[in-house]
Amino acid sequence: MRSHGEVDVVEAPTAGAIVGALADDNRRLVFAAVELGAEHVDAVVDTTGLSGVQVAKALGKLVSTGLVSGGVGRLSVSGDVFQRAARAALARPVVSEHDAISTAARKVMNAFVSDGRLRAIPTSHTKRLIILDWLVQGFDPGRRYTEAMVNLILGQRHPDTAALRRYLVDEGYLDRAAGEYWRSGGTVAG
Repeated sequence: MRSHGEVDVVEAPTAGAIVGALADDNRRLVFAAVELGAEHVDAVVDTTGLSGVQVAKALGKLVSTGLVSGGVGRLSVSGDVFQRAARAALARPVVSEHDAISTAARKVMNAFVSDGRLRAIPTSHTKRLIILDWLVQGFDPGRRYTEAMVNLILGQRHPDTAALRRYLVDEGYLDRAAGEYWRSGGTVAG
């Protein structure tokens, strides 16, 4: 809260703060009770079955976050908080996990990779090469890997480790001999 003249202005919580406030079971119960019309602490206790201490603790967090307002004993949900947090979240610039690469490669990565996981293996050879270069970054140059280790590393990105392993070898990103694999291609970060 910051004071602005005579009026206290409560800054809207972020979407993350809202999720954090509602991550606790008791706080969700209390929030739901207030949303459904419980205007006093006693009514929240009756509705939720929680103890007075549990309700007071949950309400403290909900009020401090700005999700619940409570004048003199009259509780209510601050519904506009959700709209303001959503608008603020949408107004933030989108940061791609692939911003450090060329525009063409970024388009491919954004289309096929999300949260570090490969959603699908591209059928286009050009696009697949971009994905393979990204995958081979998980292998250290000069280090030897067993097939099980290669599968473990690739399995963190996509479940079809056999296909990815075969593509990496066929395209010269990995070499294999005597049951061992090693990195033999791909870009190297400078």
